[in-house]
Amino acid sequence: MRPITYVVLATALVLSASAATAQDPSTGSGWPQHPVKVIVPFAAGGNTDVQARIVCGRLSNDLGQQFVVENRVGAAGAIAAEYVAHSPADGYTLFFSSSPQISVVPLVQKVNYDPVKDFMPITIVGTNPFVLGVQASLPVNDFPGFVKYVKEHQGLLNYASGGAGSIGHLSAALFLARAGLVMTHIPYKGGAPAVQDLVAGQVQMYFGNASELLQHAKSGKIKLLAVSSEKRARQLPDVPAVAEYYKGFRTITWNGFLAPTGTPQPVIDTVAREVARIVREPEIVANLEKIGVDPLGNTPAQFAAFLRAEAPVWRDAVKAAGVRPEQ
Repeated sequence: MRPITYVVLATALVLSASAATAQDPSTGSGWPQHPVKVIVPFAAGGNTDVQARIVCGRLSNDLGQQFVVENRVGAAGAIAAEYVAHSPADGYTLFFSSSPQISVVPLVQKVNYDPVKDFMPITIVGTNPFVLGVQASLPVNDFPGFVKYVKEHQGLLNYASGGAGSIGHLSAALFLARAGLVMTHIPYKGGAPAVQDLVAGQVQMYFGNASELLQHAKSGKIKLLAVSSEKRARQLPDVPAVAEYYKGFRTITWNGFLAPTGTPQPVIDTVAREVARIVREPEIVANLEKIGVDPLGNTPAQFAAFLRAEAPVWRDAVKAAGVRPEQ
């Protein structure tokens, strides 16, 4: 009986050790063992929030634990970023960020996080360009015509943005600088009132998300003249890219997952792998494209390289916009 007892005891010890390893938070093995918080920096219902909920719903189903979207709004997303940056790096708090919180906000305001040192890039869910929309009553029908019209009315026209230092503001400022144009910036508290005044003719130009502008373009209240990506957008094949006229011009926004620095690599790899698979499924692709998003699902290394490449673009844009960083 004694040998059998030893065998049973030894087996139990091995299984116990295996279970401990499988749930070891320092290695990320066996993750997730309980619900994961996914922090979104904007209010529910917006473009970033919708993307987060589309993907988190599938992650919850596929990984067997709830991925709970939590909206932490304020300071252009800095409040959410700070919360995640100072959260335990155990894989149970993730950041579903948009590009401003990592690439722009730290350039224009004081923040209590380092966008490079405090976060580990995981994967970009999708990207989308900005669309240059103009008021319908302007006597122009294409991008070159608009540039010519503004040159003939230097300093007399206005352009809107969702706020000073926002991605839309910086995209517009960078375009105006490249084209040698002068317009007056009118900042609004968000995209909705900016679009409202564009439709009403109070401002003449706005760089916004396709989801903000498409319905008004279809009703003839505004004209869509260009997109800010390197190539034409799949949703707007007849609308040229600014880069077709000004080589190298590109500003896009992205939404994706990051984690506090020190998060176990298996967690990073699992999320990246699962998201890449999810955003290639036809149903998910269709849902993302409905809101003007091009699905991506890149690797952590590709995401990190992407961030390094776009950093100088936004520094140039901040300079062109004349935005002075808060002290």
